Amino acid sequence: MKNIKNISIAVALVVFNFSFAQVAIGKDVVEGSSTVLDFNNVPGNTKGLILPATSGLPAGALVNGTFIFDVTDNKVKVYENDTWVLLSDAGNSSAVVINNSAETGNGVIVGASSASADGVLVLESPDKAMVLPKVAAPHVNVKNPYPGMMCYDTSSKTLAIFDGVVWNYWK
Repeated sequence: MKNIKNISIAVALVVFNFSFAQVAIGKDVVEGSSTVLDFNNVPGNTKGLILPATSGLPAGALVNGTFIFDVTDNKVKVYENDTWVLLSDAGNSSAVVINNSAETGNGVIVGASSASADGVLVLESPDKAMVLPKVAAPHVNVKNPYPGMMCYDTSSKTLAIFDGVVWNYWK
């Protein structure tokens, strides 16, 4: 049953990619015309975006804006201007379930028919952005955050990233 749901979501993403180049998750309509990926940001939301957990830094062509949770040092990182920038202190990856299955396909591209970036989920748009899930005070309201969870904290108006131990906040 879970596989059918995952396949349905993947098919829906592909269909929306070619039809609208905008995707709404957890709601029926994308808010505004400048959003390529939009989440259901209702008051009381406690769900965020989970970053891919990698064993070390990804190989291959990297592009600015690539986010990972590196389980070798338990830190959240973003690739920017040919270097990895740390977004968290060393956390704890013991809750991370490592996926050891063979990777198939090239990931999902939203907003274009192809991408120069290689990733699980690639958002391509010259004039649209991703709106992160919005959570008020995630350190209080998210009861069981997963390492690598990322959201926008509406209380502090900052980017919030969970490293497996504590929430890290960025303006």
